Amino acid sequence: MSTTLFVGNLPFSMTEDSLRTLFETTGAIVATRIVRDRETQRHKGFGFVEFETANAARAAIDEFSGRNIDGRTLIVNEARPKERVGRR
Repeated sequence: MSTTLFVGNLPFSMTEDSLRTLFETTGAIVATRIVRDRETQRHKGFGFVEFETANAARAAIDEFSGRNIDGRTLIVNEARPKERVGRR
């Protein structure tokens, strides 16, 4: 079962490919996604990395949480499920 991590405080120079390259050192990755502003397409400084296993995700948290990348200290933790927002 896959596990998704939230990665915050990303440098604005980071791409999805460089995010994958950074995190794949701890295990097999299913997907990476950097969240972008709808209007400007500039990324918002956070993203998600989905790992094939919980063990790989735990290793990534241990390895990268608090690590300085391009002058920014990464925040890495398990992603919470997306809350549904809508009309009733």
